[in-house]
Amino acid sequence: MKFFLDSAKMDEIQKAYELFRIDGITTNPRHIELSGKPFYSVIKEIYTWAEKQGFKSWEDFPISVEVNPHFNKAQDMIDMGKSLADMSKLFVIKLPCTYAGIEAAHKLEEMDIRTNLTLVFSVAQSLYAAHAGSLFVSPFVGWKEANGEDTRDYIEGIVETYANSGSQTQVLVAALRSGAQIAHAFRSGADAVTCGLAVYEESMLHPFTDKGLNIFTNAWDGTDTSTK
Repeated sequence: MKFFLDSAKMDEIQKAYELFRIDGITTNPRHIELSGKPFYSVIKEIYTWAEKQGFKSWEDFPISVEVNPHFNKAQDMIDMGKSLADMSKLFVIKLPCTYAGIEAAHKLEEMDIRTNLTLVFSVAQSLYAAHAGSLFVSPFVGWKEANGEDTRDYIEGIVETYANSGSQTQVLVAALRSGAQIAHAFRSGADAVTCGLAVYEESMLHPFTDKGLNIFTNAWDGTDTSTK
């Protein structure tokens, strides 16, 4: 069970690590834009922070960094992936589930550069990530549910298919919007989830927890707790 943070903002990364001891980070072009900083400045800031925590490679703390989404040729993705991997051993190269992305995943994995196949929306698409030997496959949940689709069979189908085939690719469920979606992902057998800090914070809350604390606080106040 691994919890990744879907963000490129250092304040969120620091807080998520302090509160939840997140196991890794996922970024995408939208997260980089929201950071308000240049692409290479942001990813350098993230891996420098991770190194200061004592993490040395993707095996300790994977940081998924996505290639330029304008690329539609595998060689361009491969070249950028190699360049990113040279920057930090923490980086996992995020590739789109396209013809070029699959080709790039095969070739990068053959070079021992780990990959994360993203923008996956079906069990069929997930098969190509497993066949390429990608470290992660990232099936999106929030977008599908917003479109009125039931994602329960979808995630369970990926997990079951991987188990049946002996795939070593880890199922990293992405685009989660609620605690219920996080719980379902793990109940379905996912290896990891990734979502924003606010989703993690909100999923920790429950009115009965507050009610219970209030009852126990009042009981404490009504009890003699002196040590004499």
